[in-house]
Parts: sequence; C-alpha cells; structure tokens
Amino acid sequence: MELAFSQACENNKSAILSVLNQAFSTTNKVLEIGSGTGQHAVHFAEHLPQLVWQTSDLATNHFSIQQRVINSGLNNIRAPITLDLTEDWSFTNDNSTPYFDGIFTANTLHIVSWPLVQRFFTGVGNNLVKDGTLCIYGPFNYQGKFTSASNQQFDTWLKERDQLSGIRDFEAIITLANAAGFSLITDHTMPANNRLLVFRKCE
Repeated sequence: MELAFSQACENNKSAILSVLNQAFSTTNKVLEIGSGTGQHAVHFAEHLPQLVWQTSDLATNHFSIQQRVINSGLNNIRAPITLDLTEDWSFTNDNSTPYFDGIFTANTLHIVSWPLVQRFFTGVGNNLVKDGTLCIYGPFNYQGKFTSASNQQFDTWLKERDQLSGIRDFEAIITLANAAGFSLITDHTMPANNRLLVFRKCE
C-alpha cells in the first residue's frame, strides 16, 4: 500500500520548524492533532530530539503515519492514537492532570466544520497543562478579509468540497482561544499566505 504524501508538508516543514524551535524550547511532550501523512511529525521529531512527539488522527489515516514512524527509526516519536473531534478526548497522567505541555496542529481548522473548531478548543483547553504551548498553522482571514487572492480561491474550493469548511477569521479564533484559557503570544507570517499562531495556556 502506497504511503500518502503531501507536497505542502514538504514545502512548509522547514519554515514551521524554525518557529517551533522557539515555541517548544521548554516543552517536553507534544500532541500533534491531525498528523495526516506523518511527514511533519517525522521531520519535527528528528530536529527536536528533546521532545516526545505524539501523532494522532482519525483511524482511517493511521497507515501512512504508522509506517513513517516505523521507517524513521526515531525513539522520540509515538505511533498514532485515534483522535476524533466529534468525540470527547482526554489524555491524563495517573493523577488526572493533563499529559501534554505542547499541542500542534497544521491545516486542520479550515477543513473541519465550525462546531468542530469549537470542540477543538474545548479539547486543547482540557488536555494541555497550565503554561503549556499551543501552535496552530494555516491560513486565516483578518477583519473578515482574505489576505490574498490565492486564499480566496482556496476558500472557494474548500466550500465547493464541503460547505461547512472554509478559512476561519483570526478574531473568531482568538475569541475561542481566550474562552478556553489561552492567550496569543505571537502571530507569525509564514510562506504561501499562511500564519503560525502561538498561544500560552494561562488558566
């Protein structure tokens, strides 16, 4: 069975890593939500050896992630666990405190419906330790406007594919994040009209 491949992951992994180097500089255990093909996970685990990188996705996407984890030979990357935003999820230590002090996701919030974006923030709020770091990569609109013509075209394509998907408004994301106990630390401009938002959990 051929492994799934994303050219976008190959194109953006170095730029994302340059931000994660700083954002996760004091982090130990990172949960990646929506690991997709597994390309990001392997690249980041290889270049951030101080981290334990936990992959996750819907069960239907596990094959490529699992094979890339095995092929990498890295001892700081974990096989994918099933994470479905339509269901409640909780990863805790024996004392019922959150297990992860870092969470990363790339190109997910514009794929899922808005109710699942809301559930995403509920989940990360419940599964990240206080002072933990949340990193979100992808395209966003600002003040209700697209940042480029290509993003507007991409949004049209997304909605033709699934009317419930689409590029999210930065301000709406900040509102959800604040309600879940997060504060925006930095908003990084990334290649191809994307952003990387770094949040700190304050509550």
